[in-house]
Amino acid sequence: MTTRTTSTVVRFNAVFLLPGFDAPQPAGEYHVDLDEEALESASHTAWRRVAAFIHLPAISLRGSKEQMVQIEPALLEAALDKDRRQP
Repeated sequence: MTTRTTSTVVRFNAVFLLPGFDAPQPAGEYHVDLDEEALESASHTAWRRVAAFIHLPAISLRGSKEQMVQIEPALLEAALDKDRRQP
């Protein structure tokens, strides 16, 4: 099966917490790596997200200790949607 990893940057405007985090994370921009696998048919190829990894801490807070935490792609999307709806 064909897989790919894409990197993106997401922005949270407020403090947020996802399962797997030791503590709430501050607002800011975060690198996210998305792993996807191909769903191939005779006419086209589609991609399905199978994993996501967020790099902590935020880009602006980079220090000597950095980590990558695996997160559920759907939970990341839900947290970003919730963040966008906050005033």
